[in-house]
Amino acid sequence: MFHALADGTRRDIVLRTLDGEYSVSALARRYPMSFAAVQKHVAVLEAAGLVTKQRKGREQLVRGNVDTVRRATQLLDRFEAVWRGRIDRMGEILADDPNGGTR
Repeated sequence: MFHALADGTRRDIVLRTLDGEYSVSALARRYPMSFAAVQKHVAVLEAAGLVTKQRKGREQLVRGNVDTVRRATQLLDRFEAVWRGRIDRMGEILADDPNGGTR
């Protein structure tokens, strides 16, 4: 999931498709790259579960998957809590050091 979100174009596609459905063709018009390149970005996002595709007639409609984005957010929140705890603990250690952390 985070590999898929590492690319700026893919992050933008997820943000756009969380607001509504877009055909792959409509998405391709928004980026300075080929249709095939946008199609590959969508395939990466779909494999990561960040978007879903549904065929309607001749078009593939792409929609963001809110549940997967929420899971990513929850995971990042947990990582943030771990690191904030470590930083707070370092502050406590330095506050307890009579030399103020310098030697």
